Amino acid sequence: MNLNNVHSVYFIGIGGIGMSALARYFKFIGKQVMGYDKTGTPLINELRQLGISVHFEDSVALIPIDFKQRENTLVVYTPAVPETHAELRYFLDNSFEVKKRSEVLGIITNETFCFAVAGTHGKTTTSSILAHLLKATNTPLIAFLGGISEDFNSNFVLEGTEYSVVEADEYDRSFLRLSPNIACITSMDADHLDIYGSDKEIKKSFHEFAGKIKAGGKLLVRKGLPIQGITYGIEDASDYTIDNLKVKNGAYIFDITTPKETIQNVCFNKPGKHNLLNGLAAFAMAAEVFSETHRLAEALSTFKGVQRRFSYQIKENDFVFIDDYAHHPTEIEAVYQAVSEMHPNKKTTVVFQPHLFSRTKDFIAGFASSLAKFDKILLLEIYPAREKPIPGVNAKWLLDKIKNPNKKIIEKEAIVNELNSCRPEVLITMGAGDIGLEVPKLKKQLAYAS
Repeated sequence: MNLNNVHSVYFIGIGGIGMSALARYFKFIGKQVMGYDKTGTPLINELRQLGISVHFEDSVALIPIDFKQRENTLVVYTPAVPETHAELRYFLDNSFEVKKRSEVLGIITNETFCFAVAGTHGKTTTSSILAHLLKATNTPLIAFLGGISEDFNSNFVLEGTEYSVVEADEYDRSFLRLSPNIACITSMDADHLDIYGSDKEIKKSFHEFAGKIKAGGKLLVRKGLPIQGITYGIEDASDYTIDNLKVKNGAYIFDITTPKETIQNVCFNKPGKHNLLNGLAAFAMAAEVFSETHRLAEALSTFKGVQRRFSYQIKENDFVFIDDYAHHPTEIEAVYQAVSEMHPNKKTTVVFQPHLFSRTKDFIAGFASSLAKFDKILLLEIYPAREKPIPGVNAKWLLDKIKNPNKKIIEKEAIVNELNSCRPEVLITMGAGDIGLEVPKLKKQLAYAS
């Protein structure tokens, strides 16, 4: 479709991190934009400040007449919206141009030189680092990010339209709508089994994604993944390798060995080997296109981070508060590794909100094992998101599986009192549901926080 012929863009599920970035894009290029979502969020407040109208009732009557002109209206929806949604049904039944978010992202980026980051973990951090590196080299880029970059204070970057940076999301096979020039696969762990059914099927889908790369394009992969490409890793003789790794004053210092050179004494400030790998992946993607490798390496040291990705809320000698989006056992293990490395011998308390009944059911053993490593576990009830309950799948079931006696189920309203009574040395809030909304309150209310 030709976006030049589109006058109005209507979003169903406009408040999502990916959808809101697209809404910003269309607003910035001069389209009429509005949409629906279930509830208000800080992202929706920001959209409203841009002049984008949002309502929270599923009602066709609330759609203005300008957005009911079939010839020049594009409707964008997220797969999380059920087909019974009244507004979605109206547009479908009246033959509007209705597309999933991933389809629209594919249309926009197909006109650019596209960098796409895929993987079951690390997409948001890697793509945010990549956008930061490209901006540091004055690359004219547009970026659609799956989190709020602290460097741009946004999930959307518009510094030009020649290059694009996108997350290639495996959920609902969305990444198969993209045709990147440079792609990266950070990980291929089993996830979204409600969509794929098996680990074999999700890995097959990643191979299909690799086949979408444009002629002459390149694929970078973390070494050890079952797929061919230019490899990257830590001290493992990959094509792009981190060598001589040290930790100094809470930062990583290392050398990067590329297929052509070695860049010494590179600094990266985000804790955790998983974040270090994300930084290397972003560097390698950029280095495959641009020759300013030393400038790219320097820019790694100034990357600020992404909200809810090992984000320090409080960092004092006697109390550390970290917030993270981790919602898969592998991600929880990565957070534990980073905390242990950066804050050794400190007692840890984790407040975890499981995300999705299906994911909890599919990976119950992994969740129990990874959570048990923390000194104290406070478990919230499962955040359902798009799902309906599964009988027997609840926080109590998970709690009983955790082989650590220092554990309990807790309501959100009781978190502050619980933490004030146990006074942890290191507090970690984790989860992909609405636990992130509790973080500002916790930061403000914890009595022993400096």
